[in-house]
Amino acid sequence: MSDIKKQPQVVAEKPAEGSANAAVAAFGYKPELRRSLKFFSLFAVAFSVVSISTGLFLNYGFAINSFGPAAIWTWPIASVGQILMALIIAELSTKIPLAGYAYQWGARLVNSAYGWFVAAFALLYMLVTVGAISLLGIAPLFLRAIGVNNPDTRLVLSVAIIAMLLAIAFNVISVQITSRVNNLAVFTEIAGTVVLAVLLLILWGVHGAHGKASLGILGSVSRIQPGAAWYGFALAGLLGIYTLVGFELSADLTEEAVESQRSVPRGVISGVAISAVLGMVALIAFTLAIPNLHAVQTSSLPLVTIADHWLPNGLVRVLIFLVSFSMFALVVVTIAAAGRLVFSLGRDKMLPFSSHLSSVSPRSRTPVPALVTCGVIMLALTWWGYLQASSFATLVGATALAPYIVYLLIVVSYAVKRKTLAEVKGGFNLGRYGMPVMVVALVWIVTACLVLILPAPFHGADKVVGGGFVIALIWYLAALRKRIRSGQAGVEMFSAHSSQAEAVTRSTEE
Repeated sequence: MSDIKKQPQVVAEKPAEGSANAAVAAFGYKPELRRSLKFFSLFAVAFSVVSISTGLFLNYGFAINSFGPAAIWTWPIASVGQILMALIIAELSTKIPLAGYAYQWGARLVNSAYGWFVAAFALLYMLVTVGAISLLGIAPLFLRAIGVNNPDTRLVLSVAIIAMLLAIAFNVISVQITSRVNNLAVFTEIAGTVVLAVLLLILWGVHGAHGKASLGILGSVSRIQPGAAWYGFALAGLLGIYTLVGFELSADLTEEAVESQRSVPRGVISGVAISAVLGMVALIAFTLAIPNLHAVQTSSLPLVTIADHWLPNGLVRVLIFLVSFSMFALVVVTIAAAGRLVFSLGRDKMLPFSSHLSSVSPRSRTPVPALVTCGVIMLALTWWGYLQASSFATLVGATALAPYIVYLLIVVSYAVKRKTLAEVKGGFNLGRYGMPVMVVALVWIVTACLVLILPAPFHGADKVVGGGFVIALIWYLAALRKRIRSGQAGVEMFSAHSSQAEAVTRSTEE
């Protein structure tokens, strides 16, 4: 391990940045990434990755087709479960504040092999997400915004690829550009979804409401998909299960965060909590504003169909453009997080060509090879998804399932090892509520996994996730296991006496 655990000389820095980087060095790594992300940028990452715009525009039709308009009440269930998960992530992020969150947490809580498989599912989630959002969200909405209502599928693919290439370029140039795109996305997310919802609610109240009976649509289970009601309810759960994920990617940027012990937990929790509240408001407004349920259920863009009924075409197109930009920001930050995860794996010699993947551009201080490699794989997966009979069920289903497997693996390992980790002074701490929170969160995560695995529409996604696991297993058995056993790869497992990198370097020198 000595060849990957050298203690670096930390160059002169601002006191806060120097202390945080000293903590990174205490874990055995050379601080190479630039610390420039403050609380709002980290909140913007969590908020834009959750992206209620993306989740609602992609899944609203699927949900109401499966269980009728009453499908929106699956959202609060997912909200409570994911807020509990955010609390756990917030606490863990202060105790192991390293880039490559999924890998680092799994490896240091259990061992490097465990960390590898946690990382594999997290990486699969991010690699598939970019293609799913670009192909199914950004491209059709952008084309609709510029007046192309029935685009050829090849045009949709071309626009998706262009959006992805632009997002990769932003990440390669600078983390500051990535941050600015996501900061702006906070406002476009609110304008494109929340403002749209409020406008629809006002117009419904002024022109469309006809007494209390009109509120009955919120409880309607009129659906077009066959099957038992409980089965339809489970399928409708995709609405919140798919949307309220990804907030943990804010923790993946910990090594680039200013005052990370405070800013990262706040960014994670506020990102998912605000998304949950605004998403519920938007869902109620969209549902009340449905002009014709059958027309909306059979529309390829149901929220656009609702908006077209109430608003001038020009305004609808502007709002749709804002939504497509919000989705683009999600792609930008997902590429950023994937690059950091690959960088972290390369730093510990866990991947082929690790020396190349762990290098950082001296000019931009971004992991350029890792970012470009992730981008190439994402483009390939987008093309593959385009060729599938059901791009939606395959790509969106896999994007939903993979992060919940990551949550499951992280929470199980943290529940076992939490007492062995030193408290970090000034860091977010659940205290005596930690174990009850983890128990309830585990029940929720297992439930969500079953919802995403068992129903027939998601079996194609199961194959994608299973295929990703097989690839990870082959690499582990063929080469990685030997590397880890010989000490040529991986991290040292925490023990009760390791003092957790000296309690994160005495809470980053207080």
